[in-house]
Amino acid sequence: MMTAKQRFLTAMRAGGVPDRVPCTPDFSNYIPCKRTGLPFWEIYFENRIPLWKAYLNAADYFGIESWMASCTGAPLLFGAGRVERKVELVFDKHRDAMIHKTLLRTPDGDMTHQSLCFRADPPSPIEKPIKDIARDFPKYRWLIQEPTGLDMSVVDEMRAACDQRQQAFGVCVGYPGFQAWMGAVEGGLGPLSYAECDTPEILQEWMELDMACGTKVMGLLIAIKPDYLLFGGSGTITLASPELARKYAIPALKRWSAMTKAARIPTMLHSCGKSRALVDLLCEETDVDCINPLEIPPMGDVDLAELKRARGRQISLMGNLHTTNVMLHGTPDDVRRAARQALSDAGQGGGFILSTGDQCGPATPEDNLFALVETAKTHGVYDSSGKL
Repeated sequence: MMTAKQRFLTAMRAGGVPDRVPCTPDFSNYIPCKRTGLPFWEIYFENRIPLWKAYLNAADYFGIESWMASCTGAPLLFGAGRVERKVELVFDKHRDAMIHKTLLRTPDGDMTHQSLCFRADPPSPIEKPIKDIARDFPKYRWLIQEPTGLDMSVVDEMRAACDQRQQAFGVCVGYPGFQAWMGAVEGGLGPLSYAECDTPEILQEWMELDMACGTKVMGLLIAIKPDYLLFGGSGTITLASPELARKYAIPALKRWSAMTKAARIPTMLHSCGKSRALVDLLCEETDVDCINPLEIPPMGDVDLAELKRARGRQISLMGNLHTTNVMLHGTPDDVRRAARQALSDAGQGGGFILSTGDQCGPATPEDNLFALVETAKTHGVYDSSGKL
């Protein structure tokens, strides 16, 4: 019998056949934080319990193959730089929420941003640093700083926690594109779309700066040899067209996945929402090994059986039970039926991880998560020829 780590890493490769299909529902935020019993701001703003640790504890509870990288950023170290940060936490009694206020003093002027975190919700931005792209990007450039190293005490703690559980140790890296930049721009997609027409040179420079910084991060991470790396880019072609993804996201993914391939470190990409065209881009232009969550309509646009037939020999698939209709509102029997259908659609011949769409909600019944795990264990066992 394989360990959870062996099972997960084997299935991350196209055609990789483990002893059974791994089961890895996406609950990287709400459910782990809820299980701590803490206000969410004590995790996200005050780091009382690191999110990755809360996640691993939840993975233990449900008995899944963990997808640690979904909530684990690289513990980067930076030089002194030229940006002064002033942070203030303010409790909003009326809303029972914590506000994280940041003042950024750069050589080209000040910027401010704020995030709001309710007691039982992850943070959301309520003020973003870039109010006007042409005016504020010269200030924002100072924030895109290449790291000088990794905090190895944190790396060692994370790796030890995974090794103790025989789970795979992974870290997430974001990549350039509208899906990343909208988090910094007031108004989100609208101003970015105008900038694509009016000041494309700014977006090109932004992409090149992100690429340089991310390439340095990739080098640092490859040197510590994690079990796998995750590229995080939620909504890559839901928040932009495939053409814009090819222009801004694919160059980084092509370079970084080539680096990991040369180092023999498998990679996964997370992009919720529509992703069918993105799979084609990844297969044709990058060395990315696995993609999730492959959401079905109306959240996404993936037919899992069609995708397995079309691209299953080139890329491993992870997904795709509906997080609302099935996981939240369905019964355990509904979950079992949907899971068996996903196993039938994509499990044959390996290269498949049974999972959900993007982010199971906090009210998802525990019995439904246990039913998903049970189905993988009872109906996801491979024979010697790779058949279920």
